[in-house]
Amino acid sequence: MSSPKISIMVISGSLERLQMAAMVASVGAVSGNDVTVFLSMSALSFFIKGHPATAPSEGEFGRIMAGKNVPPFKELFHKAVELGDAKIYPCSMAMDVLSAKREDLEPYLAEPLGLTKFLSDAAGSQVWTF
Repeated sequence: MSSPKISIMVISGSLERLQMAAMVASVGAVSGNDVTVFLSMSALSFFIKGHPATAPSEGEFGRIMAGKNVPPFKELFHKAVELGDAKIYPCSMAMDVLSAKREDLEPYLAEPLGLTKFLSDAAGSQVWTF
């Protein structure tokens, strides 16, 4: 029996949403699931080298979380790749909009991917959007 497949589309730049997406990716990956993450829109800029990893919070929980010892979302995404073999794809269209090149991105990200391919690959999987 193959392991469950989890596809995660991350478009938000808010701390809570980035954190939850990273938690789903890392826990899913280390639990043996086939995890694919698609970073687009406001989320992608946090994965450009040199961009501060601090995202604005949406509400009180994000502000409280920022003061606690919670692993940062970028660290959790990196661990998902490193420990669970997740694949994290930057959106090719968002890269064009941001004028970002592959070498500008965090090294643990996979090659850029288009939305059409992500949606095709996500068929039959659990799909999460943050």
